[in-house]
Amino acid sequence: MEHKEAASRRIIILREQVARKIAAGEVIDRPFSVVRELLDNAIDAGSRNIEVYIEDGGLTRIRIIDDGHGMGREDLAICCQRHATSK
Repeated sequence: MEHKEAASRRIIILREQVARKIAAGEVIDRPFSVVRELLDNAIDAGSRNIEVYIEDGGLTRIRIIDDGHGMGREDLAICCQRHATSK
């Protein structure tokens, strides 16, 4: 995917039925799973440099710093809601 194309993506909230079909059997229940999701997002955003900081095995803090295209304020407001996606 081109960097320009990725930058134009907006975050949306999936309908419950759609989210259930996609996530069947896929649960993020460990810090490792969170790190993997965040790394996938950084790569999808066109990052060339990614730094990962983990405290207390990810139970206290997980911090990802990357140089990807980022997101706008409107997406920031909903990005952590249940079933939010830009894919």
